[in-house]
Amino acid sequence: MFDNEDENFERDISKDLEKFEKYLKGGNMQYLDVDRLEAIVDHYLISGQYNKALFCAEYALSLFSFEPIFKLRMAQALSATGKLKDALNVLAGIEQIIGEETEWLLTKASIFSQLKDSKRAIKFFEASLIKAEDEDKDEIFLDLAMEHENANDYKKAIDVLKRAMKHNPSNEGAIYELAYCYDQLNEHESAIKSYTDFIDENPYSYTSWYNLGNAYSKVENFDQAIWAYDYCLIINADFGPAHFNLGNAYLSIEKYKLAVESFEECMRLDGDDPVALCYIGEAYEQLEQLPLAKLHYQRSMELAPMLPDAWLGMGIVQDLEGNTFESLPFILKAIELDPDNASMYHVLAGAYEKLEEYVLAEENYKKALSIDESDVETLTNCMDMILETKPQEALAFINDFKKNYGENRYFTIILVNVLWKLGKKTESVYTFRSYFLEDSNTAKEIFEINEELKTVNAFTDLFDE
Repeated sequence: MFDNEDENFERDISKDLEKFEKYLKGGNMQYLDVDRLEAIVDHYLISGQYNKALFCAEYALSLFSFEPIFKLRMAQALSATGKLKDALNVLAGIEQIIGEETEWLLTKASIFSQLKDSKRAIKFFEASLIKAEDEDKDEIFLDLAMEHENANDYKKAIDVLKRAMKHNPSNEGAIYELAYCYDQLNEHESAIKSYTDFIDENPYSYTSWYNLGNAYSKVENFDQAIWAYDYCLIINADFGPAHFNLGNAYLSIEKYKLAVESFEECMRLDGDDPVALCYIGEAYEQLEQLPLAKLHYQRSMELAPMLPDAWLGMGIVQDLEGNTFESLPFILKAIELDPDNASMYHVLAGAYEKLEEYVLAEENYKKALSIDESDVETLTNCMDMILETKPQEALAFINDFKKNYGENRYFTIILVNVLWKLGKKTESVYTFRSYFLEDSNTAKEIFEINEELKTVNAFTDLFDE
């Protein structure tokens, strides 16, 4: 906004507003000078009363047509109401007068941003930085960075955000956007550092602790995530999202009772949530408290009939209770709602295997692998079933897998197991030794698949060499 030339000018905005509101209702308008009218327009803009701001600007122009500030305010009001082309036309009319002023440049940048024209928005944001006062530059840098984000140029956005923080190290918006950009680039450790640096200077920012917890969760450092969420809740115990994500972190480290407590506290604060209810169901499922699991899955389904995880959870519980056939409609409904989820086909395959519907089981194991070929559990379960039901086809299956998805460490581990179970022990040992030389750190995964091999010296001796 333009500064008043007379810094000692005093006005009672409330009385001026009262006068103008009476005028809007059909009363007579008492004289208001340029500064008072500008203050009224600004009030309406700040408070989101854009139509009133526009009317006041037009009224002011009827009295002071030579004052470009009211044209600028008119453009801002038009922009705020979505009349972007009209706003640009108004700005064009005063370009020769105030086109180089910071506020004109920022208004134009904002309009182009709304028009999804990031290239021109960036141009005008950068131009405004040349004219802007130092104390205002961090917010302009922030707007500029977000425009680079809109253009999917996260590296450039990071550079701009760092400049924003040089001007104002306490700009919370800048630190959030910086961490967001790092997340988009999968540079999660950098995001963690950004939040940590900000917290060092602002230790009572509960939202920063919350976001730090989220960053730790993304790198699966759940102990640190829990620590961060706890600090968030020490500062603001009523912040529901932190309770929710704390519950997720507890689920991830198998502390199911604590997970339940966190989700329940979240719902006490924010009301019943179908996802939270679903996660509580999962926790009770893991605790083998199946009636409680069913209750929460059912409540979740009632609140959100299109939530696939609730249907899947109900199907799993039915299966665990020995009602495998009854579980099928729930699992199939989950797949209908989320047809690209590999784990759902894995569960369905397991149910069909229990029912000795081996053709259907294999079909769904293969479907799961077609979505996620790196799922070693699915591949292991499928191979175990084939080895049990038709061992003569096991090698053909695994060769087809190699042909379709290529050779990786999961494939090699499974191949070692298959060869051993088929009695091709020398070939199994040779395959394992070759893999061990390439990746000794993860070779022990073979023992998770086939514990029998822990007693075979040909395998275990390699780790002692």
